[in-house]
Amino acid sequence: MTLSTSQSTNVVVVSNSSDNPFAIDIAYAMGQFDDIADLISMKQFMNSEFCPRFISDETDFENIGRKLKGKSVIIVSTGSHVKSRQELAMSNFIIARAAKENGAARVILVEPDLFYSAQDRGPHKSLGKTSFERDVKDIKKFDGQPFTAKLYAQMLKLSGVDTVMTIHNHSDSVQKIFTEVFEGDFHNLIPYEIYAHYLLNSDILHYGKDGEGLVLCAPDKGARDFVKEMYKTLGLSKAKFIMLDKERTDERKVEITLHKESEHTFDGLDGASIVLFDDMVRTGSTVVKSCQFLRQINPQRMVFAVSHFYASDEGRERMAHPALGEILTLNTLPTILNRDEQGRLRKKMVVLKVEKWLAQELCNILDLPHNQDANPYKIDMSSKNPRFTRKIWFSEELSELQAK
Repeated sequence: MTLSTSQSTNVVVVSNSSDNPFAIDIAYAMGQFDDIADLISMKQFMNSEFCPRFISDETDFENIGRKLKGKSVIIVSTGSHVKSRQELAMSNFIIARAAKENGAARVILVEPDLFYSAQDRGPHKSLGKTSFERDVKDIKKFDGQPFTAKLYAQMLKLSGVDTVMTIHNHSDSVQKIFTEVFEGDFHNLIPYEIYAHYLLNSDILHYGKDGEGLVLCAPDKGARDFVKEMYKTLGLSKAKFIMLDKERTDERKVEITLHKESEHTFDGLDGASIVLFDDMVRTGSTVVKSCQFLRQINPQRMVFAVSHFYASDEGRERMAHPALGEILTLNTLPTILNRDEQGRLRKKMVVLKVEKWLAQELCNILDLPHNQDANPYKIDMSSKNPRFTRKIWFSEELSELQAK
């Protein structure tokens, strides 16, 4: 999917760091072939203050302050090895303000893993619109903390951001705040179709043509709605759906049981292929405990599908546990493709690269003509993965696996 040259001149894609492969790939998919570093200078003063500059013709004195007039500026923001999230967030504010003060008609922030989403409510019931009734224990968790998600949304708006796009944000409170602050121009993209296409067309799981022997699992009540929608998207009438219940007994300890509202029990599930879905993983304690709990039904295969993988060293060590067969994830965080970061865990990871998908969604939002690809993602699999046969790059090539 690419745009024509005349179309792409009205869109400028930049990032909050000069070397951001994720941003470069989005720009390329949208028809922008100029390097991001040639469009914006990440200038920093001697006192360490950040002062970006959209690069213009030095001899053009007639269009000062109008370099971006009528254009849509897209700021792609992901995590970085070099800068903290605090630094990147501040960079977003300043770049957005620079864009607006130089004539940009619209500023769009693309932040796949939305910053400050963990601080999604505060120490009072009025601070955060949750989908559940907050009790004293929940409110106490936020005692003394700021409601940072709301502050971040308000500061983005104040700096000049008009539109925010993210992927699979887990918090009802964050979604409501951003929708309110951006007056509906907040886009929380859920990768149902991408996961479904890969699960249906790859050999990561084994099951019958109507889903016989396939079990979809929600590790807790919070993941239920997402997994139920995945169940519908897959369209396999004989697949099963189970929901687990977790009770956190400590910061890093959880106890797992079969939830009383689970649609199916363990009856008849021996030897099944199981896929657990969740939006994010940090410590890995829940997913590993869930896999160990599910071992009692003697599954043929156990796969964990997660949108945001930012596990700690401790988490990666946990998820190397043999109970967990493979990890299917997106590249919303840059460390996911770094073998130095992931270590030996990388051999059981399959990464679905979603830059083209985001570019396509941006074209839809901006009402730009483009070729709508049905499966706009790429695949990265380690050569150490037991399923590896060759480097698989395009989703369209998955059918070759089924033919073997």
